[in-house]
Amino acid sequence: MEQKKICILGSTGMWGKNITRSMLEIDTINLILCDINQEALDKLQTQYPNISTTTDFDSVLSNLDVQAVMIALPAPMHYSFAKRALEANKDVYIEKPMTLDVGEAEELVRLARQKNLILMIGHLLHYHPAIETIKTIVKSGQIGKIINIVSNRFNLGIFRTHENVTLSFGCHDISVILALCGDKLPTQVHSFGSSNLTKGIHDTTNTIFQIGETYVNMNLSWMHPFKEQKLTIIGEKGMLVFDDVEPIDKLRMYSNYINWSGSSNPVPTANKTEGQVIPLDLTKSPLVRECEHFIHCCETRETPITPGEEGIRVLKVLTMCSDALNSVKELSESQANPKPDYFVHESSLVDPGAQIESGVKIWHWSHVTPTAQIGSGSNIGQNCYIAGKLGPGCKVQNNVSVYQGVECESNVFLGPSCVLTNDINPRCGAPKGGEYIQTLIKSGATIGANATIVCGTTIGSHALIGAGAVVTKDVEPYAIMVGNPARRIGTIDEQGERTLF
Repeated sequence: MEQKKICILGSTGMWGKNITRSMLEIDTINLILCDINQEALDKLQTQYPNISTTTDFDSVLSNLDVQAVMIALPAPMHYSFAKRALEANKDVYIEKPMTLDVGEAEELVRLARQKNLILMIGHLLHYHPAIETIKTIVKSGQIGKIINIVSNRFNLGIFRTHENVTLSFGCHDISVILALCGDKLPTQVHSFGSSNLTKGIHDTTNTIFQIGETYVNMNLSWMHPFKEQKLTIIGEKGMLVFDDVEPIDKLRMYSNYINWSGSSNPVPTANKTEGQVIPLDLTKSPLVRECEHFIHCCETRETPITPGEEGIRVLKVLTMCSDALNSVKELSESQANPKPDYFVHESSLVDPGAQIESGVKIWHWSHVTPTAQIGSGSNIGQNCYIAGKLGPGCKVQNNVSVYQGVECESNVFLGPSCVLTNDINPRCGAPKGGEYIQTLIKSGATIGANATIVCGTTIGSHALIGAGAVVTKDVEPYAIMVGNPARRIGTIDEQGERTLF
C-alpha cells in the first residue's frame, strides 16, 4: 500500500480522530484526511506535516491514487458516502453501525460484490485479543455448549440523537454474539427501554433473545455513572468473563463451576473460584489491529473478518431490537391512552374515570362525569349531564340530567327535558355529602318529555310515563302513567301497543 492512499472521511470527528491516530501508527500508510472542519484539519497537518488534507470528497473519489476510503461519519450518512465510494471503485471501511437500514446495507454489499471491492465493517471487538481467544476456546469445546451469554455495556455518554443506545453500543456485542452462535439469527427478540434525554431515542435498553439453545441477555445504557464493558459466556462445562474495563487481567475462565453431590439424586452446588486469568497480548490496541486488518485485506483481496455480509446480520438483529422497542412503546401508549371506540362531539366534556362502553354516541355540549357508567350503544343528546348509570341501548334526549343515584337499565328512553331527582328534601345549607336516594328505571321503560320522577321510586319495565307527568311512587311494569300526581290509565306492551282503561 506504499504507493496507494487511504482516505479517512470524517477524520476530525469523534471516532474519526481515533482511526486517524491508529492509522498514523502504521508507518507504511499514505493518508488523506477528509473533513468539512478546515480548522481541525490544519491542526492535524501541523502535527503531522506529511499527511494530505482536503475538504473536497469529490476530489478524493476522482483521485486514482486513492485505493480505499474509511468512513467515520454519523450513522445516517454511512450509506450515501459508502455508495459513492464503491461506485468510484474504492475499497470501503464503514464504522459501525453499517447503516440504519437493512435494505441500504444489502445494496452496498451487492455493489461491492459486483465491483470485486473490499467492504469491511468496524465491529471492533472482533480485533480484540480477548475476543479472538474466546472464539478459539469456544470452538475447541473447552467450555462445552454455550447456554447463556450476558452482555453489559454502560457508560455516562456519549449521548446520540440519531440512533438509540442499542444501535450505538450494541453493534459490537451483537456481532460477537452472532459469531459465537454460528452466525445464526434469533427468531424472536424482546427489548425494553426508556427515552430520557431525546424523545424517541432510547438511552437505556434491556434486550433478550435466543439463538438455538443459547439464551442472550444484553443490557445497555449511556446514563450510567460508571463505565462497564463486560461479556459473560456460560457454557455447560465452564464460563468465560471478558471485562474490558480491567487494565490487564481482562479475561478469566471458570472451569467446573458446578459440583454435583449425591449418587442416586445428584444436587448441584456452586464451585466459586477466582477463575483462571488468561494472558493476552495487549501491545497493540484493537483499533490498530482492525486498521492493519483492513490494510491487509486491501492488499491481499482477502475477505475481512467483519465483511459487509456480517454487517447485514448485525443490522437485522439491531432492527429486530428497535422494532421490539417500538412495539412495547406503542403497546404501553395504547394501554395508557386507549383510543375510545365511542363517539364524543368536540363540544362535549368527558371526565377521566367515566366508564363508557363501545358504540356510545355523545352529542353537543354534554358533560359526562367520573361517576358515570354508560352501556354499549347508548345515545346521549345535546346539553345533557350524566353522572348516574345507563344500561346498554339507552336514549337520552336533549336537556336531560341523569344525576348520581339514578340508574337506568337497558333500552330506557328519557324524553326531552325530563327530570330525574336524587334528593327528596334538598337544602343548600345541608348537603347530603353524596348520600343520594336511589331511583331505578327498569329495562324498556319510557319517560316522556318534561316528566318528573321523584327520587326513591322504581319505574317498572316497559312502563310509559306520559309527557309532563309527575311520578311520586313506584310504577308497575307495562303501566301507562299520566298527570300530576301520575295515575295509571292503561297498559302498553313492548311493541308500543296501548290498551286504555
